[in-house]
Amino acid sequence: MEAANSQDLVLLEEVRDDIAILKTGAMIKIVMVGGINFFLKSEEEQNSIILTYQDFLNSLDFPIQILIHSRKVNIEDYLKRLEARRMEEPSGLLQNQIFEYQQFVRGFVSENEIMSKQFFVIVPYYPTSLTGAGDAATSFLSFGKKKDSAQKTSTVSDEDFKKNASSLSQRVQQILDGLSVVGLSTEVLGG
Repeated sequence: MEAANSQDLVLLEEVRDDIAILKTGAMIKIVMVGGINFFLKSEEEQNSIILTYQDFLNSLDFPIQILIHSRKVNIEDYLKRLEARRMEEPSGLLQNQIFEYQQFVRGFVSENEIMSKQFFVIVPYYPTSLTGAGDAATSFLSFGKKKDSAQKTSTVSDEDFKKNASSLSQRVQQILDGLSVVGLSTEVLGG
């Protein structure tokens, strides 16, 4: 099995008007989605969120990809700012409280893995002129896999691009509206 070079692994051909165009010709936009403290909600609120989210997913007539980026939280900068604040504090009592708080935070983080999470929805559009669009539909962001079907496509005319971009924008708006009903904040990246 031949190892893929880095250019084969990156399916991105170009970015045009805040739309990522893949080597297959597929077009995507990415929506960043805020999270909610689901487990702090009442059981009734949780059930409502689940049903609303289920209705949203069932309303889609196109595929989406949900990407969750998790990263361990680094609190060193925060602890340094606390230390600087403690050194500036004239009151010995407040200095002691800040020190105890620093120790609490340091201990809590060492005992519990605190993660920061970012949520993204990747919204694709496959122009009808694409050959093999069905293959692209099943995996439009297959990271790390060499694809023979990811051949370089010819440049799309401005008229076709605008028409396809409009169709993609309609899909993105459907995602924004649906997630808003669920109670999630959204932001289109690059837009």
